[in-house]
Amino acid sequence: MRSILLAGALGMVGTLLGTRYAIRFLVRRGYGQFIRDDGPTSHHTKRGTPTMGGLVIILSVIIAYAVAHLITWTVPTASGLLLIGLFTGLGLVGFADDWIKISKARSLGLSAPMKLTLQGLVAVTFAVLALMFKDNRGLTPASPAISFLRDINWLPLAPWAAVIWIVFLIAAWSNAANLTDGLDGLATGAAAMVLAAYAIVNIWQYGQSCSLASGAGPQCYEVRDPYDLAVVSIALAGACFGFLWWNASPAKIFMGDTGSLAIGGALAGLSVLTRTELLMVIIAGLFVIITLSVVLQVGWFKLSGGKRLFKMAPLQHHFELMGWKEVTITIRFWIICGLFVAVGLGLFYAEWVVGQQ
Repeated sequence: MRSILLAGALGMVGTLLGTRYAIRFLVRRGYGQFIRDDGPTSHHTKRGTPTMGGLVIILSVIIAYAVAHLITWTVPTASGLLLIGLFTGLGLVGFADDWIKISKARSLGLSAPMKLTLQGLVAVTFAVLALMFKDNRGLTPASPAISFLRDINWLPLAPWAAVIWIVFLIAAWSNAANLTDGLDGLATGAAAMVLAAYAIVNIWQYGQSCSLASGAGPQCYEVRDPYDLAVVSIALAGACFGFLWWNASPAKIFMGDTGSLAIGGALAGLSVLTRTELLMVIIAGLFVIITLSVVLQVGWFKLSGGKRLFKMAPLQHHFELMGWKEVTITIRFWIICGLFVAVGLGLFYAEWVVGQQ
């Protein structure tokens, strides 16, 4: 438990202190955000706000994870390293996107095909490696099955299908986090809650692991390296929490695609490595709702010949155009996120309790 607490504290302190210096550096270099002309007009005042703050989150998590292992003399696991690799890899894709926006002085970065290609390369690499590296029990970090609260045995997948499924999840969650990052502090605060929830899930899976020498009950979890996943989860939650100090309205820095793609990748990776892929849909329900608002908006626009369901998508901008203050939308969306997290954790625990009876 020491390494979990240490990782969380270091992740938070890293962004809480490091972001201050990042803001100064970015301001001196003139690395500010460019705002899309088709977005809410109230966002034009944010033009020039430092971006790429996700780099601080990524570095803080990596340092927190490494130091936590060094101090406690523990060895990083395949699952932990894969999650860190996915998180960092997608963050680098986001960094390339942000850098092009800044260097070219425009609101669009990587072209859509290039961005999807790079995301795909990172996702395929993670998926293939996660289905390898068996431990002494024959467990791989990921499993070739669709899962809810644990693997659903009647939904096994062929290895190639499992890779496609994992790649789809990574693409979906990374873009969901990217769409949610539209208001000051919205994605950061919501991600902190979801990642903290997954730290609880990982700790519980570790305590009820089937690998325990004794005491493994009928509802034990066949999950690889749950303790190390808890270390990464809490480091991520702490880093987001510390970054929120600077990202809350009015934001002094944005995480940019560097942070949002990285966080979305972490959500996907955690769902895969903990065998809770469909549970993530509930725990991170706010991200799902915001993404669905875009899908519905685009779909209805095409089917109806130009009509709109919302004043603007993603959903948070619809409420902005209705006259809601940005901070009001953010807090209310945080409340919704908290409710989804509570329901998801409740289902996770209830399934274990019912299975014990």
